[in-house]
Amino acid sequence: MCGIVGAAARRDVTGILIEGLRRLEYRGYDSAGLALIDSDRQLHCIKREGKVAVLADAVAAQQLQARTGIAHTRWATHGRPSEHNAHPHLSGERLALVHNGIIENHETLRTRLRSLGYEFVSETDTETIVHLLHYTMRDGADLLTALKAVVGQLEGAYGLAVVSADEPERVVCARSGSPLVLGLGIGENFVASDQLALRQVTDRFIYLEEGDIAEITPDSYRIWGRDGNERRPEVERLTDVVDAADKGNFRHFMLKEIYEQPSAIRNTLAGRIGGKHLLEEAFGADAKEIFDGVKAVQIVACGTSYHAGMVAKYWIESIAGVACGVEVASEFRYRKFVVHPDTLLVTISQSGETADTLAALRLARTMGYRSTLAICNVAQSSLVRESDLVLMTQAGPEIGVASTKAFTTQLVALLLLTIALARRHGLTESQEEEIVQALHQLPAWLEETLKLDAAIQAMAEAFVDKHHALFLGRGIHWPIAMEGALKLKEISYIHAESYPAGELKHGPLALVDADMPVIAVAPNDELLEKLKSNLQEVQARGASLFVFGDHSTGLSTENGTRIIHLPALADVVAPIVYTVPLQLLSYHVAVQKGTDVDQPRNLAKSVTVE
Repeated sequence: MCGIVGAAARRDVTGILIEGLRRLEYRGYDSAGLALIDSDRQLHCIKREGKVAVLADAVAAQQLQARTGIAHTRWATHGRPSEHNAHPHLSGERLALVHNGIIENHETLRTRLRSLGYEFVSETDTETIVHLLHYTMRDGADLLTALKAVVGQLEGAYGLAVVSADEPERVVCARSGSPLVLGLGIGENFVASDQLALRQVTDRFIYLEEGDIAEITPDSYRIWGRDGNERRPEVERLTDVVDAADKGNFRHFMLKEIYEQPSAIRNTLAGRIGGKHLLEEAFGADAKEIFDGVKAVQIVACGTSYHAGMVAKYWIESIAGVACGVEVASEFRYRKFVVHPDTLLVTISQSGETADTLAALRLARTMGYRSTLAICNVAQSSLVRESDLVLMTQAGPEIGVASTKAFTTQLVALLLLTIALARRHGLTESQEEEIVQALHQLPAWLEETLKLDAAIQAMAEAFVDKHHALFLGRGIHWPIAMEGALKLKEISYIHAESYPAGELKHGPLALVDADMPVIAVAPNDELLEKLKSNLQEVQARGASLFVFGDHSTGLSTENGTRIIHLPALADVVAPIVYTVPLQLLSYHVAVQKGTDVDQPRNLAKSVTVE
């Protein structure tokens, strides 16, 4: 699973497909390929392990031209990186298909197709789809009719694009759990997994919805919804070219990236969860075998990524029942430590080049860990290349030094890891479905939370003349309070600390007075009543209290306490949602103080030296 590009046009599309793949390289991949239908109605398929540039050279050497084609970059899930596992996959010499996502029932389909005489040349789940299409077309069904019949037999997540040499001006496609977009032109139409792949040829797009099936020809497009009825959605025209180096309509990159979090999380989830289940193969071809033997987890990270690991410790131990340690990478490799049998080492880094985390990984590889897993945002980074398993966060490029969307997508990735481990330690199907449904709803909860921006901006005025701040949380929300304190100090230069609220009377309460703002993360969970008692201690000392909680917490605005009410939501994803208002608070305080929000003093985006 990774990137899809397809085209049906009145001109040669070979270069368009190659350029589309280049524009998707940032997502990471291990192989690339394309299938072209030439003017003689012959299907040509070229695949190469490695970079798109290697594929481009191979295509140029054959001097191929075609007006219809599909192309793909692959990140291995089923089967190791190789040419025979690369996409497109063929059935016979006339039918080719590319696929993003994971088909959960591929083994059942494979057994059935083998009994029908089909031979498999790859280890992928995708090859079962193209053979199933071929079998469905044996009695004369056209490509579109066959695809409509086949998708009803697929379980899991998919974004599909298919071509047939017998229908040389047509590309058909379908999506469920993995995004696809149509790009519209004059005498040419396109499909891709990301509109970025098509910005060089069109500015008009239609974003397919869950369950949609579509076809494109050079002069037309048609879309059918999940109910089987044809629909004509509105065409969106993108008139502004906004990329990672463009703030668009936002004042700072940081604010832009805060607002990108719902879409970044959708991208991170795409193809990794179905309607009810985690699609575990997203972690890599060897994931099942590795996870089957994991008895403990050790997380190593720095800064914001360390806070993500701290949240994961609560998830992994409470949901999966697996022991989990979390350590700052810069300390981890300078002490003697004990490696428990069958421990999975998890490294977390936005850049994948964090020097201390990378050094910890290299040390750990000599220390008897069962395996290593990297959670990272940069596909070609050292951390990714040197780890056994990888889960890319798909946050997209993050320019602001203070990490925002990289953090929340790391949390999503870690929750997916938790589900994978918990499956082996008593997690029931209904419990898994509950978590997966919460993840499906998560982007909408974030969008609702972002509507609090104006209220948080007003709240930020109270911090402009302050020099210190105290952040409080209980349980899993203490690391979220830690992250809030880090954000405030990073970009506003206000000294901020975080404590578990129950620790107040063990020392920090001595700092609390009328000049000390105290920020509390207060979801309505099992520790709320304990937290309320802690906050009464703060109010009794005359501090300014700022609380983030939902309407059901019953907290009072007496004594000047200011409360921002977040939406009611599932407890399991609450740490992710409660991160956002703390990011907005730190941002607005920094803006009002006039500091350099995107490039705070003394800090770098990627810490590549010890």
